[in-house]
Amino acid sequence: MNGIKPSWNNIIFVVSAPSGAGKTTLCDKLQKEFKDIHYAITATTRAPRGGEEDGKSYYFMTREGFEKRLAEGGFIENAVVHGNLYGSPKGPVVAALKDGCDVLMNLDVQGAAAVRRCIANAPEGDPLKRTLVDIFVVPPSTEVLRSRLVVRGTDSLEVIEKRMKQAREEIAHWKEYKYMVVNDDLAEAYDHMRAIILAERHRNDNRREDYHG
Repeated sequence: MNGIKPSWNNIIFVVSAPSGAGKTTLCDKLQKEFKDIHYAITATTRAPRGGEEDGKSYYFMTREGFEKRLAEGGFIENAVVHGNLYGSPKGPVVAALKDGCDVLMNLDVQGAAAVRRCIANAPEGDPLKRTLVDIFVVPPSTEVLRSRLVVRGTDSLEVIEKRMKQAREEIAHWKEYKYMVVNDDLAEAYDHMRAIILAERHRNDNRREDYHG
């Protein structure tokens, strides 16, 4: 059979989860396997945790610098989480989409909702007017989540209780997402994540009109 190999329209993959559910680990694994996906680094005003690198884990910014960029329209989405500012810089995402890359975004529930609004309201022809595939990662139970936060050892018990309260509120939004992945076993959860990526890329309604049999 002769013809052009089918390809897909650019996709924005958004992954959300309550803190401690493992979404960052899963996103890191996706980034390592799928070299053709642009991983959108989030900017934040919170202090770095152990092992985090500026420009790799997050863009660590001062509150003044963040608010200045926000006023200039430099973020696709932004939110306040646990008193800190978070946002997805627009420039790198738009550049990746223009280059024909898919984009992977690691966002909380507020950020995911903002991206949905951004894509829905973008005019035709805007680089951000792309297919959105949102995935919600959950722990097998809230008890397991609490245990993971304690073992992680980065937060006080008071902060953990706040995170647990926030987690319950976030989990209540699971129906807003196209997919849910339960992260009980990391390897199995990753298999589910990569299956979603591959399946979405092969959907007929997400193909470009460039195939000729």
